[in-house]
Amino acid sequence: MALISSISPIPVPKLSISTKAQNFVSLTSYSSFTCHSLPMKRLNKGWPKNGALFTFACSTSPFIGRVGSQRREGNVSLLHFGINPNAEVAKTDSSQVLSAMLPFVVAATAIAALAQPATFTWVSKELYAPALGGIMLSIGIKLSIHDFAPAIKRPLPLSVGFIAQYVLKPGLGVLIAKAFGMSQMFFAGFVLTSCVAGAQLSSYASFLSKGDVALSILLTSSTTIASVLFTPLLTGLLIGSVVPVDAIAMSKSILQVVLIPVALGLVLNTYAKEVVNLLNPVMPFVAMMCTSLCIGSPLAINRSQILSKEGLWLIFPVLTFHAVAFTLGYWVSKIPALRQEEEASRTISLCTGMQSSTLAGLLATQFLGSTQAVPPACSVVAMAIMGLCLASFWGNGYRIRDIPSHLIPQFGSAVKV
Repeated sequence: MALISSISPIPVPKLSISTKAQNFVSLTSYSSFTCHSLPMKRLNKGWPKNGALFTFACSTSPFIGRVGSQRREGNVSLLHFGINPNAEVAKTDSSQVLSAMLPFVVAATAIAALAQPATFTWVSKELYAPALGGIMLSIGIKLSIHDFAPAIKRPLPLSVGFIAQYVLKPGLGVLIAKAFGMSQMFFAGFVLTSCVAGAQLSSYASFLSKGDVALSILLTSSTTIASVLFTPLLTGLLIGSVVPVDAIAMSKSILQVVLIPVALGLVLNTYAKEVVNLLNPVMPFVAMMCTSLCIGSPLAINRSQILSKEGLWLIFPVLTFHAVAFTLGYWVSKIPALRQEEEASRTISLCTGMQSSTLAGLLATQFLGSTQAVPPACSVVAMAIMGLCLASFWGNGYRIRDIPSHLIPQFGSAVKV
């Protein structure tokens, strides 16, 4: 960043700093665009008495810097700012890059599984639990005890997210399944998908949408841990009359494949940083491979059912479910009594519409039958693509209420008039 400076003999503050000033000037900015005007003592008695000297700096991005060098060009001085080594510098790590690639990997997995089933039919259901455990471990090593402190300071947004996750979404799953007259071959698996925790990918989606990433991480982690209790309970209540559900055995399974890996990652990140530093570059690849296996296997094994009339009809309730879930998550956070800031509303929307369908697929395979794992597998594809598209929509500065004017330009003109 460069700062142009000049000397002004008039009392109006201008962009100015003396070329004779040798001391470094520290500047700090925390907003997206800030300006600083700092009065300085006169350094030369020959200057006019009414003269004033001001240091004036503007920044379009947060920085913590110092004047590192200065050079003269005619009547102006250029001051170059270096970045403080203690300042936090934004960078894109491998997990963000792979998260951006995940929708393409998910789509490619689905196509390969249906076009060439042999690509994934070798994956037995015994491998689902270790694969999901790998995904959960990748979440755990990103957490620390301090990440849960904001829950005490900001209980309302977390509570709103919980209500959307474990009250609104399960009810929505049942309503949509019945409204579309879903086949018993997929009904239980579809409802189970609506009863699981938020997906890890929602944190990256929150980042893209310029939402509250800290809230997303906290909400995803909390609902994942709470799934040990809520998922079996909700599943038993909602589909227990249709398909027998062993809630206790389901709780034990979630404990093994979710809570233990997350807790292990949390402990490693707290007490064994060296181990975490070794795992961090590898875990995003592990999580992506495990996700691909958990999606591809049920799609490949149940290819004939998916390509049947009932299977193709499943696309519509899955897409409807996610679209309505995103909408409900957003608007429940705008209810006057629960009203949240825009960033938090976007995060709650994304966490509600993007759930851990891989966990639902594992539980469906273990407790409901292999065909019931098809809705969760379809859900992974839909929620990854829809969620990241919505996040990009928000991240590019658009708003939900602007959609009609973008779809129908005349509508926007009519509203303005």
